Amino acid sequence: MRGRSAHWWHVFHHLYFFAATILDRIYLLRGEFERFDVTVYGKETLNQHIEDKKGCILLGSHLGSFELLRALGVMQKDFPLKVLMDVKHNENITRFFDALNQKIASTVIVMDRPDSLLKVKESLDAGFFIGILGDRASSDGRTTRCQFLGAPATFPAGPMLLAANMHCPVILFFGLYRGANRYEIHFEHFADQIILSRDHRTEDIEHWMQHYVERLEHYARLAPYNWFNFYPFWD
Repeated sequence: MRGRSAHWWHVFHHLYFFAATILDRIYLLRGEFERFDVTVYGKETLNQHIEDKKGCILLGSHLGSFELLRALGVMQKDFPLKVLMDVKHNENITRFFDALNQKIASTVIVMDRPDSLLKVKESLDAGFFIGILGDRASSDGRTTRCQFLGAPATFPAGPMLLAANMHCPVILFFGLYRGANRYEIHFEHFADQIILSRDHRTEDIEHWMQHYVERLEHYARLAPYNWFNFYPFWD
């Protein structure tokens, strides 16, 4: 990500950051927020939607800690949040973390069930934020190709299809781990509405996903050790 070959100490540092965020998830799920020094950027973007009680999609990634958003969303009552999640990945560790905080676990809307979209729509209409990750292809097979860090990579089309179907705004979220007990939360306005034309649907999905990927690349370059997709991402 920084244009040079990685040495063993870079790999160690990368794995250390991942391990630290996993450990921090335990403290977050236990509600021990006093342990952390969290700086929030772009909160006014979020507050406007909270005040208007207008539901929207919070589009995140496997860059940094998405758990930071989940924990803050549930424990701060003025931030109504639910998360659309594929629970088939890492089922054992998911059950372990869910057992630590049933209140947070109850906010999950399981992906690919018959009533998943209905629950998302009902939650948006009630003013909830719907958190979803946009950088890892799901089992539904709907993907698009984008340029990411100088090479083509496969991304899911699902987030843009969901936003288009729900006719709701989209806000980007990045929770970056900065070492020790420090985190940064970044919120960015992404779109008032995702519109996919009938004649150019594929191209429109690719356009919106590439826009998301460019912002993901921006934050990945700011915090490269926060990149937690540990598999051959560029195929």
